[in-house]
Amino acid sequence: MRVISGELGGQRLVAPRGWKVRPSSERVREAIFSALGEIAPTARVLDLYCGTGALGIEALSRGAGSAVLVDRDTRAALGNIERLGLRDRVELVRADVGRWLARESGPAAFELVFIDAPYRLADRVGPELNTHLPRLLLQGGRAVIESGAASPLRLDSLEQIRQRRYGAAEVSFYRRRAQ
Repeated sequence: MRVISGELGGQRLVAPRGWKVRPSSERVREAIFSALGEIAPTARVLDLYCGTGALGIEALSRGAGSAVLVDRDTRAALGNIERLGLRDRVELVRADVGRWLARESGPAAFELVFIDAPYRLADRVGPELNTHLPRLLLQGGRAVIESGAASPLRLDSLEQIRQRRYGAAEVSFYRRRAQ
């Protein structure tokens, strides 16, 4: 698994063997970033259920200014962040995503949010995301969800603007509704 494009293009990303980590495939990441287009150098990115950090790292490689990566187990992401020299641009949060979302009470701060929860948790995490995610996204901010095509994760609190299927994965693009 590698960073696809940008300043870190071609660099390896590591997912330790035996872990229950399902990183986004290069094909899916390429499709996501092709659909997103250019990322502003001031963009703040949030990567929920970050696993290896692949989506957040790809966004940084393609120009995002900073990223917050959240997961219950951050060892894989930490290893990739340190190996790629991204420590100064990444805040790594070791926490349950639902609890972290509930605690985050600051103003909307993110232009782009990636959500790649374990496919089997779609029913559980949907309500948490619908409740908390809109207040974290800036006006016009976008969220990208990778979920299982058999049980896709849907967000009623945001406007869906695109949806694509890639094998067993479904990728949905959302935007924060105008207020």
